[in-house]
Amino acid sequence: MRFESPRNKSVSPRTRRLRLVGALGAVLAAALVTGCGQDSGGTSSATSEAAKVMPNQSTSPSSSVSGSPTSTAQLTEDQAKRKETLSAVKVTFSKAATTAVGEVSGGKLTELELESVDDSSSSASPSADASGSASPSASASASPGGSTSPSPSGSSAGPQWKAEVVEENGTAHVVTIDAVSGKVLDSKPDDDQSESDKQQMADRIAKAKQTPQQAAKVATDKKKGTVTSVKLDENDSQALVWQVDVVTEDWKKTTFDVDAENGKITNEEVDND
Repeated sequence: MRFESPRNKSVSPRTRRLRLVGALGAVLAAALVTGCGQDSGGTSSATSEAAKVMPNQSTSPSSSVSGSPTSTAQLTEDQAKRKETLSAVKVTFSKAATTAVGEVSGGKLTELELESVDDSSSSASPSADASGSASPSASASASPGGSTSPSPSGSSAGPQWKAEVVEENGTAHVVTIDAVSGKVLDSKPDDDQSESDKQQMADRIAKAKQTPQQAAKVATDKKKGTVTSVKLDENDSQALVWQVDVVTEDWKKTTFDVDAENGKITNEEVDND
């Protein structure tokens, strides 16, 4: 019996190369598919991480530092002082005017001012802190037992209305009224008046046709706010006017000159401090 040797089953080099190229192509295709999936997940993950670190760009840069117009951080020291004082006042200009005139028989009101509103030297004036809010500095000293000692001349530590009421002959009286309770704290003639001063005051009250209440209404009709001062005086043109101070809701002060004869506004000036 004859045995034939088996056929040589070795693969030619060309065939090996073709198989190798095919295998490599399959591996690369699988890697590409897998890589795409990983890139998608990686991109999503990176985006998520970036969102945690990057600031919210929808917010404008100025929104974090700029406050609203009524923010206390925007108040000046004078505005904070007005807010502090007026927040404590219970007696209006009109009530204080009636009370003051009632202290002097036949007298006429020529001046009425809410003290410490714009008087920086007042001991009761508040000081503004860094946030723009006001903190009062007490003018009355507290005893160890917790009671307060009244200030001299019978005045109180709170806000006060100071009035000048003039008799027909020009004699002026100074009346001090508690702006919280409405009580009269003091009432006395002005001892510093000279005869010429009395004559001048007598002439002014005779010439004035408009009352301080009417002048205050003219001012507040023009600009809504709280009347803090009214004074009968002459302007730069030597015309007799009522000078009316009005504090508006933004705590700014506007001074009006109201003609004491016809009631027309002749000047208006805003204090932005």
